[in-house]
Parts: sequence; structure tokens; C-alpha cells
Amino acid sequence: MKRAVNILKNVPKSSRNLRQFSSAAESQKKTTHFGFTDVDETEKEKKVHDVFANVAKKYDLMNDAMSMGVHRLWKDYYVGGLQIPYNAKILDMAGGTGDIAFRLLRHSPTAKVTVSDINQPMLDVGKERAQSERDIQTSRLEWVCANAEQMPFESNTYDLFTMSFGIRNCTHPEKVVREAFRVLKPGGQLTILEFSEVNSTLKPIYDAYSFNVIPVLGEILASDRSSYQYLVESIRKFPNQDAFAQIIREEGFEHVRYENLTLGVCSIHKGTKPRK
Repeated sequence: MKRAVNILKNVPKSSRNLRQFSSAAESQKKTTHFGFTDVDETEKEKKVHDVFANVAKKYDLMNDAMSMGVHRLWKDYYVGGLQIPYNAKILDMAGGTGDIAFRLLRHSPTAKVTVSDINQPMLDVGKERAQSERDIQTSRLEWVCANAEQMPFESNTYDLFTMSFGIRNCTHPEKVVREAFRVLKPGGQLTILEFSEVNSTLKPIYDAYSFNVIPVLGEILASDRSSYQYLVESIRKFPNQDAFAQIIREEGFEHVRYENLTLGVCSIHKGTKPRK
């Protein structure tokens, strides 16, 4: 015992402090969810990136298969209900394959849309798709690979912030909302379409379909069961409608409200950045 104490005394104090600091840092590592699995926060971004890199080319096909085409109606309704100013500047975050951006330009041909996504393969699919969308002006589209939690855009720039089925994949949804608040002009609108907590009447059927059918479709159509298993699980880990609305309020937005679609399968969340 005395020998152990003497050895410890001979270790430089700075080295002991470094070891103690390292141990404390290890114990303070934060975890988050990746579907139903807990992972280190620093790992989630890469895992989510890999999921969408894997499914990018089949993403739109899979959306049709998983929702039986209903996702198109949700997106049409979502964009159709937006009040878009003349010559608006719009940031469509997690815009990937351009599904929302193309709708925005059809709804408001004078707008300019910045499509941003953390996943370059998704953006590449969107750029390719844009060339075949003959009823929109591709010159009004900008494509930027960026992290929604650390946006490279100037403050007070955009009239409208849109995000469709993307925020639940972010490690810190509150940081995304905070960044949206920053880049919006005073009076600008936040609008987010995301999967939510389904009505209890529909829940048994919805759960059975989600867990038993969607991963199998992923295997058949995209040769990727695990990615679609994650997508199903990620929906269950996202805050419900009231909890997410509270996050939006806490980040400074006013006139916060939400609207359920298809008995809560997904919801449209809205908020306004105060003018003062």
C-alpha cells in the first residue's frame, strides 16, 4: 500500500490532473437516440448521413411506397397553405431531392429558394431532378450542403424557412429552430412538416404497418432494411406535437401553432419571428 502511495507521489501533478480531466470528460459524454439505439452525440450525425447517402437514389420511390403516395398530398397541402411574399427569399432546409423546393416555385414563381441539406448525395439527386422540371426556373434555385444546426447563412436574410420530414433526424432539434430564428427576417415565417404522434385510434394499425411493412419495403425496393428501420424508429423518438410547439416558443417565435394531418401521422408547425 505504501509503495502504491509513493508511486502516485512520484507522478507529476500535471499528469494526474490530466488523467482526472480525461476521466471526467469520459463520464460527461452525452448520448442521444439513433432510432431506438443510444449513441454518442458525436456519432449520430455521421450515422444519419450514411442513412440518407444509402437511400438517396431510391428516396422518392420509397416515400411513395411507404405512404402509398399520400406524402405527395401532405406536401401539396403544406406548400399550398403558405403565404409567400412577392420576390420572397426562402430557405428549404433538409430539402435534399427538391420535392418541396419545386412545389414552392410552382406556388410562387417569383421566389428564390435555397435548398440546403447536410447530405450531398441527396442534393445531387435534387439537382438532377431539377433539370427535368420544365415548369420551374432552375435559376431561382440554389443548392448548399450545410448542417441545419450550424447554418452558414447570414442573419435576418430569409422571408420563409421550410423543413419537411428532416428535423427529427437532427441531434438537437432546438438548435435547428434557433438557427431558423436567426436567419429569418423580422416577421419571417417558420414552417415545419414532420411526422408526429398519431391518434390513439389509428395507432395499432399504424404501428403494425410501420414496423412490419416499411423495413421489408426498404429491403425489396432499396436493398436497405436497416435504414428504413431507423426511419420508422426515429418517428417514435421525436417530441409530440405539443412538446415540439413548446420548443418553437422557447426559441423566441410567436403565434406558434400546429395542424395535424391524417389523424396526426404528421403535423405542420408554424411560428413567426417577432418584428421587434
